[in-house]
Amino acid sequence: MEISLACNFDSALIEGIRGYPVYELYGKMSSDSVGGGRPSFVLPGVGKQRLRDYVKLCRKNGFEFNYLLNSSCMGNTEYTTKGRKSIYELLDFLSDCDVTSVTLNHPLLLNIIKKKKYAFKVRVGIFSGVNTPLKAKSWEDEGADLICLDDTVCNRDFQLLQEIREAVRCRLQLLVNNGCRYCCPYTVTHMNMAAHASQSGSPSGHVYIDYHGIRCEIEKLNNPVNYIRATWIRPEDIKHYLNIGYDNFKIVDRSSSTETLLARVRAYTGQRYQGNLLDLITSKTPRKDGFNKYINTLRYFLNPFNINPWKLIKIKRLLRRPSPASTNYVYIDNGSLDGFIDRFLGQSCRNTDCDKCQYCHRAATRHVVIDNTYKERRLAACSELIDEVEG
Repeated sequence: MEISLACNFDSALIEGIRGYPVYELYGKMSSDSVGGGRPSFVLPGVGKQRLRDYVKLCRKNGFEFNYLLNSSCMGNTEYTTKGRKSIYELLDFLSDCDVTSVTLNHPLLLNIIKKKKYAFKVRVGIFSGVNTPLKAKSWEDEGADLICLDDTVCNRDFQLLQEIREAVRCRLQLLVNNGCRYCCPYTVTHMNMAAHASQSGSPSGHVYIDYHGIRCEIEKLNNPVNYIRATWIRPEDIKHYLNIGYDNFKIVDRSSSTETLLARVRAYTGQRYQGNLLDLITSKTPRKDGFNKYINTLRYFLNPFNINPWKLIKIKRLLRRPSPASTNYVYIDNGSLDGFIDRFLGQSCRNTDCDKCQYCHRAATRHVVIDNTYKERRLAACSELIDEVEG
């Protein structure tokens, strides 16, 4: 088993993963000319020097560092003279830092790296939506060393996973602890929002209101089946993926604390977890960046020319009423899901109407426990926020 682990740029994380099958940490600067998969304000404040120092620390301790160039959209700046120059400068800097690999979703970036003969290994990110053998073959033909498959489609389709595995020779990776909805309809616009919220020089000025995430939370609270048919893989079920040739697993999230990330590494390495399944998915204990965390947030949100500051304050108040990370308001006993995966080992959901099947609905009724007071208050806050954004 190999684990690719989210990096929060805490040196204690490197100490903590010794002895576990973590071969690389992945992360990026708070913003760069390409952008990435998370808005800048939720990430640690990382500039060039901090990145250089951390990569050096990783390499010194025997770990690879994977830099994320995983933006799903660069606003066509990649075709401008200024934009292309900034890409070359970024790649030169990453090469000088001794970054091992880069994750990307744009074939232009891949071919620039190959033609300019950078030494990076090239990973294809999850935002590329690789969910068929043909897509996987196409990226392999482009020169990809590793492909992270589309979890919203692939994770519980074992027939599809086998077909993709047999179609390519390159390494394949599965994201194990994402909470996204199965075949989520918001994926494309959500990832594009995040891309521009971490791209330097973006016209939006990094303004980011997680409209899609709030819509998703409302949908889950109203229809708990979405907690069950989300794209997570339980630690206890890793063995089924190993059996069909998948041994490279990705653990999120970069906004999590070292304590949270290490707990997830232990769970997936040991293939066992006792407690709330959502502990492996939701960032219950966020990073403890102290004052720097607030400075980094203000840096990206104090932008009165792009958005009314009062609206941001109001939205923040709404989101804190109550905080979903403060306790186990939503609880799924991980141990109670033993055997849940069996139905998917021999049957795909590809051509199944979920509302007719009802397998996950029945599981949600048995295993998802939601505090009613929390549900009512949270739904009210989320609905008010949506009205504020849409108004």
